[in-house]
Amino acid sequence: MKVSRMLIILLISAWPLYILYTHSLGAISFLLLAIFFLVMAIKEMKALKEVNKTETEIAKPEKIRRNSR
Repeated sequence: MKVSRMLIILLISAWPLYILYTHSLGAISFLLLAIFFLVMAIKEMKALKEVNKTETEIAKPEKIRRNSR
């Protein structure tokens, strides 16, 4: 996810999370933020795995078969 999109989501959700915090429900807002960042981290890991997978397929050396005598 792009940084600008992530900032927009955080800015939009800041007000409801602050309301939860002021009503002594800070644990819920912390849990929601933790879930958000966990989802972001999982998406980044998947993207990195895809990039590494394509790089290894490109750089994969050819297997040379030996002639059996």
